[in-house]
Amino acid sequence: MSRSSPAIWGRLPRMSTLAWFSIASLVVWFWLLLGQGFFWRTDQRLPRVRRSSPERWPRVAVVVPARDEAEVLPMSLPSLLSQDYPGAAEVFLVDDGSTDGTGKLAVELAARHGGLPLTVVSPGEPEPGWTGKLWALRHGMALARARGPEFLLLTDADIAHEPDSLRRLVAAAVDGDLDLVSQMARLRVASTWERLVVPAFVYFFAQLYPFRWINRARPLATAAAGGCVLLRTETAVAADVPGAIRQAVIDDVSLARAVRRAGGRIWLGLAERVDSIRPYPGLGELWRMVARSAYAQLRHNPLLLAGTVAGLVLVYLVPPVAVVAGVRGGDVTAAWAGGVAWAVMAGTYVPMLRYYRQPLWLAPLLPFTAFLYLLMTVDSAVRHHRGRGAAWKGRTYARPEAAPDR
Repeated sequence: MSRSSPAIWGRLPRMSTLAWFSIASLVVWFWLLLGQGFFWRTDQRLPRVRRSSPERWPRVAVVVPARDEAEVLPMSLPSLLSQDYPGAAEVFLVDDGSTDGTGKLAVELAARHGGLPLTVVSPGEPEPGWTGKLWALRHGMALARARGPEFLLLTDADIAHEPDSLRRLVAAAVDGDLDLVSQMARLRVASTWERLVVPAFVYFFAQLYPFRWINRARPLATAAAGGCVLLRTETAVAADVPGAIRQAVIDDVSLARAVRRAGGRIWLGLAERVDSIRPYPGLGELWRMVARSAYAQLRHNPLLLAGTVAGLVLVYLVPPVAVVAGVRGGDVTAAWAGGVAWAVMAGTYVPMLRYYRQPLWLAPLLPFTAFLYLLMTVDSAVRHHRGRGAAWKGRTYARPEAAPDR
């Protein structure tokens, strides 16, 4: 037996390095397909309530941090003021040092449209150790808590809500005894670059934080979407939010982790009636949006950056390269394995494209989008090490903290 073994192994075809990499990519894709919380499915929507409505609708305060949002405020703020919520509710807009008249415009819109009561407050520049948004939320939440709300709706100034949005959020929280209910707002997809980049942004987020894992009775992941977060007030106090996460750039994930540490129950899903109206028409705007926090997500760790780059190359770039090189070079194994991996990749992207009402021919282009995200992530690290850190609307956080795990 031992003498014949070398001869047997010698007759087996020798696979190229590219073939081995393409097989490894295929294995990873089958694992992602079946073992990563079915992240690619888009069925995690706002839970259906078992009762038609709560016996008593709790009081809610809506807190909106806003910095230089005069462009989008006429489309977003009236949608909050016109909520048909059956209980008591009011809106607190925190003008975070705007230079475009955001606060004045908010008052004018409230006078013009009516609806829920509006209070506008300006807290001044953040103290050292605070990011701008969380500093604004600190003041808005403190002012709101003085009115005794049972729930706080934290929503960004570029988020437009359908009239029944608040009612549905509160009903889901009360019915499910949830401490935090968050919806990933449907982002704007209009320009060519938005079509290429935006659905993939949500797809990658769901891959990193599978919604099903977050929503389990025994969760395997923790995250929230900062554009729309309904938070139980007593849980916010118990979790010391936002003080406990005051330096976080990725504030939504940090918020969810703080709530989870305090024993809170969390739900996250895709929105059907909550939309982001902020435009990102060109690649430059989208690039800055991703690069602002990509390296913070990696905890500013060069080893995690290297692992992320290697992972993106193996999972997203190897399959198309293997197909092209395999076909041209006659490497059947590389071409076959790369083709199947590419097909699985595109297939998992289809539900997200349907959710965003985009043509399905964009699915095979996901490797190109992933390559852009790879470059954005590397650029985020370069900016950080040059001391420019996370920048947003005139503020730069040279050494911001990532979302803490503790």
